[in-house]
Amino acid sequence: MHTGKSLGMLLLAAIAQLAGAAPGVPPRAGGAFTLADDGRSAYTRLAWERVPEALHERLAEGRALVRATWVVSPSLDSDLAGLGPTYNRPSCLSCHPRNGRGEPPASVAEPMRSMLVRLSIPGQDAHGGPLAEPNYGEQLNEHGVPGVPGEGEAWLQWRSHQETLADGSRVELRRPVPAFRELAFGPLHPRLLTSLRVAPPIFGLGLLEAVPEADILAIARQQRAEGRGVAGMPNRVWDRARGGVALGRFGWKANQPGLRQQIASAMAGDLGITSALFPEPDCPPPQAACRAWDADRHPELSGPALDAMTLYHYALQVPARRDVDELRVRRGERLFATAGCASCHRPMLRTGAFPELPALAGQTIHPYSDLMLHDMGEGLADGRPDYLASGRQWRTPPLWGIGLLATVNGHGLLLHDGRARGLLEAILWHGGEAAGAREAVRAMSAVEREALLAFLRSL
Repeated sequence: MHTGKSLGMLLLAAIAQLAGAAPGVPPRAGGAFTLADDGRSAYTRLAWERVPEALHERLAEGRALVRATWVVSPSLDSDLAGLGPTYNRPSCLSCHPRNGRGEPPASVAEPMRSMLVRLSIPGQDAHGGPLAEPNYGEQLNEHGVPGVPGEGEAWLQWRSHQETLADGSRVELRRPVPAFRELAFGPLHPRLLTSLRVAPPIFGLGLLEAVPEADILAIARQQRAEGRGVAGMPNRVWDRARGGVALGRFGWKANQPGLRQQIASAMAGDLGITSALFPEPDCPPPQAACRAWDADRHPELSGPALDAMTLYHYALQVPARRDVDELRVRRGERLFATAGCASCHRPMLRTGAFPELPALAGQTIHPYSDLMLHDMGEGLADGRPDYLASGRQWRTPPLWGIGLLATVNGHGLLLHDGRARGLLEAILWHGGEAAGAREAVRAMSAVEREALLAFLRSL
């Protein structure tokens, strides 16, 4: 992407372009896939007009599958049969309510409804990915179909500390620590690695898949050339369909190469639904009942059904920005850039050719992400590597639509494990490569901080 210009020049140009939008006309966050909806359905609207009419039936099928509740085999509804033999939740929307963000349980007694725990041990699998925990696999599945025991239950303990801002304001930060109970297959490995994950929003992902790999790699070179301590790193992960290594784009650690595999992986890991990409249920050796379960056909999710779900994700629109003409919002946008936040949360990207859905091509989008891994410091570290991602690295999450989170999902919990109870807490958890930006925010006056937060709420 424009490798002849410095990163600073590009960021200032992007901010100037955004700030220069015509009065009353917000920048089109998702290009042609932008919608003006600031209500509870803001994350669920489809760009039907951007999808060829011949594919509308497939798009409707994909929407139905994402909204569906899967059932245990055998069932009269064979299209939705195949849940389990172990699983976390029976539907996509159980974890992504209204296509939005999950949250951690509110109390020790509450189960994880839209959160899960990744499990692994030191080492790598045959393709360079995490090495599964021997008795429980790559994530803890609480539930089992009749005759198959669930694996156990995870719950959270919270640890808190206080942070002081330059003006003397104090902010409490908290972090969750997982604990386990009722484990059905013996103790966990003594060198267990865990990572708590809440489900992220699923809109706008087709646009992110359409950003050319060359542009992402160019951003990494630009960041290093600036010498400001920000050095995005692409993950390299196993692409099951191609049988080779590819750029990682999706997941909290960019551990999936594309939407189709991301969806198939979630169906396999969270619902126990097999597909051509994940043809066998995850039944570690000690789980005899799971391994003996033979009521399901395999794969349970057909190729056309997976294609339909992928098309649905491609066609989801991005909510338009709001309040862009407010002076406070415009000031906050400038502060966002000068603090260094825009180095990783990039204001602007361009999509390239995308034959899977040509309407996604050639779009100027504003996701506020560089789609790369960054060292976020020890405070956010989970200590669990994932392909090339270290235990301190996370993919820059897109910020578009973040200002509507409370409207759509009824909460404002942020970061990979939902620890942050608002935007300021999320910023104060930033460390590592983002420490400079965090300290710039810490040093702001109360008026400046509120302007920055007003800008973020406008996204």
